[in-house]
Amino acid sequence: MNWLLDLGNSRLKVAAWPRPGEIGEVQAWSHGATDFPASLQPWLDQLRPGDTCWLASVAGSETTAVVAELLARHGCPAQRVRTLPEAAGVRIAYAEPSRLGVDRFLALLSAHARGPGPWLLVSAGSALTVDLLDASGQHIGGVIAPSPEHMRAALAARFPALAYAGGEAHAFATDTADALAGGSLGAAAGLVERSQREATRLLGQAPTVLLGGGGGDRLAAALEIDVEPAPALVLEGLAVYAAHMGVGEA
Repeated sequence: MNWLLDLGNSRLKVAAWPRPGEIGEVQAWSHGATDFPASLQPWLDQLRPGDTCWLASVAGSETTAVVAELLARHGCPAQRVRTLPEAAGVRIAYAEPSRLGVDRFLALLSAHARGPGPWLLVSAGSALTVDLLDASGQHIGGVIAPSPEHMRAALAARFPALAYAGGEAHAFATDTADALAGGSLGAAAGLVERSQREATRLLGQAPTVLLGGGGGDRLAAALEIDVEPAPALVLEGLAVYAAHMGVGEA
């Protein structure tokens, strides 16, 4: 069996890859929890000698090492995934491809595998990322911004008087907590909508917007453009990457 592991800044997501074009049910764990290694045990017990574990990580080196050690201990050494200049019909815009996060790279592979596009890929996770891929598979580039949660945390750290929790986003709020919620979410939505307008101007046609990440649903509700939910885009891209590397059905 092939296993796909997406180790993000806050969570580990895992899915089986039984055959090309199909991934299994996605499981997720917060790796910031003190019981993280123990919580993985029921899944680790499913691993068998000969299984292949494809690991894409943007987490810190210590967390990545913990996951790699757990996999090796259960007979499934991690196959680390790296950003490549070109793969599966996608060409990366970065002059130094290694500086493009592997999660963004894999999302591009997944989008291109869906069809010719163009695609605007939005991930609302620990950071907010936006990437543009044209119909030929050329990555045009992207932007990175803080997530709404991190915008609020930064304000609270710099200005303690703005350390309000909770709140509901409104266009015009009548208390500070709601104003912070609306401002941070509105800033994120504004970036995505601006990127979509710029992409349409640049390419001469509107790209399809794929939206993933833990904050995807909340961001989607604030957007005034059509989006397609894509919660497993990185895992799907891992499957495309594995197939590109010559791995078939396991």
